[in-house]
Amino acid sequence: MVGRRQLREKVVQTLYAYQQNPKSVDVVLKNMMKEISKIYDLYVYELNFLFAIHQLAEEQIEIGKRKYIKSEEEANPNLKFVENKVLLQIISNDERGEYTANNKQLMWDTNDDLVVKTYQRIKAGKRYKDYMESAESSFEEDQKFIGKLFLRYVAENEDLHDLLEGKEMAWADDVHIANSLIQKTIGFMKPEQESHTLIKIIKNYDDESFAKTLLAQTALNWDNTEKKLEERLQNWDLERVSLMDKVILITALSEMDEFKLTPSSIIINEYIEIAKVFSSDKSNVFINGILDKYAKDNSRI
Repeated sequence: MVGRRQLREKVVQTLYAYQQNPKSVDVVLKNMMKEISKIYDLYVYELNFLFAIHQLAEEQIEIGKRKYIKSEEEANPNLKFVENKVLLQIISNDERGEYTANNKQLMWDTNDDLVVKTYQRIKAGKRYKDYMESAESSFEEDQKFIGKLFLRYVAENEDLHDLLEGKEMAWADDVHIANSLIQKTIGFMKPEQESHTLIKIIKNYDDESFAKTLLAQTALNWDNTEKKLEERLQNWDLERVSLMDKVILITALSEMDEFKLTPSSIIINEYIEIAKVFSSDKSNVFINGILDKYAKDNSRI
């Protein structure tokens, strides 16, 4: 599921766009929830990438078997990869299958250049060769192998990242969230216990309410919160603060005002981490100083 950190990120991203192209708060809220739902599409799309690689491996085995003159490897293929228990659980997952059937744009063709190229890279890699030659056969080995394979050939696949950004602009910012969901999906799998569902994007109503309230209150009270920010800038004009830093700061100040039961230390740490993702290298120090001063001025625990 998407945690509070990721929800805060989506609020910041949405407010950044809002400041550049103001719309009604209702429209902005609707757009944010739509963007959050697209993370699920990306999550399924990447799972289907693994599915397509598995399909391609099966196809290659069948092509080898049909050859008139076969090598020993083609006549007696090593089935360890195509029989990987974790991959088979991903393939048989009902929710993935049903959602893909209703959203065919999330499918991959085994003839896709990226699928073929990635499969070739996997087969040429030492980790794949060691796995295929290993005499061990356990769910734990399969799970560990697929986890590392995903990180190396999907999560760190720059060609895939470029393709994702071309399909959905927001996916470039959200791919790390989808990658985290897939790592959890793989990690949660257990032997002899098939997985029929996928991870939900928003855990419950409380998380959805948090994101909506934070966005709405920050947007509606922007001018007042901006004044609070300006009062705490020392030897620094508000105009010199970058738009992204301003959005992060005003969102954080709004959360301190609106969600008083959340300790200020948690809020400050969350937005420092967000600054590391979206702002310059020096922004997190600047943001930390402003938020710490605001918390102390307001006797926030």
